[in-house]
Amino acid sequence: MADTSDFKRGMAIIVDGEVCQIVEFQHVKPGKGGAFVRTKLRRLRTGGTIDKTFRAGEKVEDVFIEKITYQFLYKAGTDLTLMDVESFDQVTVPSSAIGDGVQFMKEETEVMALVANGETLGYEVPQFAELAVAQTDPGERGNTVSGSATKPATLETGAVVNVPFHINEGDIVKVDTTNGQYLERVSKR
Repeated sequence: MADTSDFKRGMAIIVDGEVCQIVEFQHVKPGKGGAFVRTKLRRLRTGGTIDKTFRAGEKVEDVFIEKITYQFLYKAGTDLTLMDVESFDQVTVPSSAIGDGVQFMKEETEVMALVANGETLGYEVPQFAELAVAQTDPGERGNTVSGSATKPATLETGAVVNVPFHINEGDIVKVDTTNGQYLERVSKR
């Protein structure tokens, strides 16, 4: 058992019989009344988020989450084949189990399986991906890095993101896999 003073990002606890991971938390001490902790939790099994408030010092059941590293090998239909990097065992999982980050995965991407009590609860993809731009409209003279206008670009994995006008086919771009946003150009073609 842990209490609210032990909370930290990434910690897994049981809330309403479900394993949840703490995404954000904030200790609040109002002028009147008792202190409390406001949290944002991610349900590991479904990927949904919930907001929950705990009284300061409230006891919660914590869970040890083991992270097992897998490597993405290939996609067959809607299923993905992953290989445990230590034992070389292969597993097939539906792409829906990985979530939206699956669109930014290319072969050999490392994926973390979140395992609690011998059960795989979910998967995490790296927060950032560096991918080549496979198709986009050509940039025009005068479109510079400082411009705020964007254009759609299809990446090598098939994902479509909005990029600045100065990005061209073949450029390597860095993308945030949590929200699908372009961050920066890593290299020119």
